[in-house]
Amino acid sequence: MAGFSCLVLAAACCRNGNSGCYYSCTSPEDIDSYMSQDNVIISGHRGGNMPGYPENCIETFDKILESLPVFYEIDPRMTKDSVIVLMHDATLDRTTTGKGKVKDYTFEELQAFNLVDRWGNVTSYKIPSVEAVIEWSQGKTILNFDIKDVTRDVLVPFVNSLGAENCIFTVRNAQEALTVYSIDNTARMSAWVKDVAQLESYRNAGIPMENIALAYVCSSIMKPESQALYDALHAEGIPCMVSTAPDQDRAETEQERAGLFKAVLETEPDIIETDFPLEFVPLVK
Repeated sequence: MAGFSCLVLAAACCRNGNSGCYYSCTSPEDIDSYMSQDNVIISGHRGGNMPGYPENCIETFDKILESLPVFYEIDPRMTKDSVIVLMHDATLDRTTTGKGKVKDYTFEELQAFNLVDRWGNVTSYKIPSVEAVIEWSQGKTILNFDIKDVTRDVLVPFVNSLGAENCIFTVRNAQEALTVYSIDNTARMSAWVKDVAQLESYRNAGIPMENIALAYVCSSIMKPESQALYDALHAEGIPCMVSTAPDQDRAETEQERAGLFKAVLETEPDIIETDFPLEFVPLVK
């Protein structure tokens, strides 16, 4: 699995002969291959962000892929007319020029609003549908769908109906994993695994370990006291992901975050999920 300072941008950015850092994923095995690389893997939490580029936004995804190979954790929500869109919050207030709940608007009505970046800057970008995001992502990256108000028995068949083979579904426990597996026994999952007992709960529920593409180990760093869990996951070929979103990403300046991110890298996670993917570029070259 990954080690400190070993993300190789040049090789990843040459995939498919394109200028972007693209990864063509056309099967569950392609997801497995991506997650098993020796390089530190970066995931864009809520799709990542930067000044002028909001979270859960196709234009942001494209911008990041110009410089860094990443996959994206994104947030599906349902509109009034049953269109699945990307939006982290149940309400529009924080990330758009609109007000109120996503579910109270049709998709067409939502297009009247513009996305707003983390710093409050209004952009020209619009709330994307999941269908548009999946279409955009083909031949470019992997998508990891978090859990919001779109149930797995709706989302998984919808994704499959689009013929998408580059999608992962976040699950927080064995029961959620079983729901996904019962719908699609080839589906790859990002599983919350806080300890060895929880890993065993997935196995005991009948979830094949090969269906767990990665394990979020419920931490912002790899902790020495959790080494038994990491060893058990690695023995199954499952990479360990930490998330800087709850802690390190909250630092006010890029300089402050750089020091915190270096400390995260030194604990040698396989995958780092962050709001600021591009801030890792100078740290891992």
